[in-house]
Amino acid sequence: MLLLDAMSPAPRCLRMFLLEKGLALPAQQIDVFSGENRQPSCLAHNPAGQTPALLLDDGTCLAESVAIMEYLEELHPAPALIGSTPQERAVTRQWQRRVELNITENIHNAYHYAEGLQRFEGRIPVAPEAADGLKRVAQDRIHWLDGILGARDYLAGARFTIADIWLFVWLDFADSVGQPFNRALPHLGPWFERIAIRPSAGASLHPGCKPGGVRG
Repeated sequence: MLLLDAMSPAPRCLRMFLLEKGLALPAQQIDVFSGENRQPSCLAHNPAGQTPALLLDDGTCLAESVAIMEYLEELHPAPALIGSTPQERAVTRQWQRRVELNITENIHNAYHYAEGLQRFEGRIPVAPEAADGLKRVAQDRIHWLDGILGARDYLAGARFTIADIWLFVWLDFADSVGQPFNRALPHLGPWFERIAIRPSAGASLHPGCKPGGVRG
């Protein structure tokens, strides 16, 4: 296997997952800031032009962080970061989808259309007029999630899962690009600090991250 890695939130999610699993994969760094992921050499593997991607020994390319994590969990089921039973896996997927659809996709697109506009215009369709609205929606949904999280330690209850990884990495990224969330929220504030002290949280940051820069 070969991991096509980059300094970006989605690849960081996968790196944090690998650290929690105790897995090490050979990796090739892709410079997404210069647009290397949109060059023919990368598009030949992953026509979507995104990172991360996992090149398998038979030539198959798996893309999308969650799909790669699902694949690796089937190969290496312990420790279970998605779940050990059908019910546990369903609960994890439920929370990951809630987080992604309600919060992190809005953070992501707002960054494309505002703070990252200069980088992304010309690469993808952008809608600067939508940025402020997306930020408002993301913050509203963060407050909504705080309410339904309650006093649980993790999104899926007592289990630390990929749903926690996904939300933590994207909230950390958001904070670094001018979209911070309210750390005083009674449930998500302590939850974030709980995840931040895990060894995998700091170790998953890309070596290229600089103090005060984008965290990915």
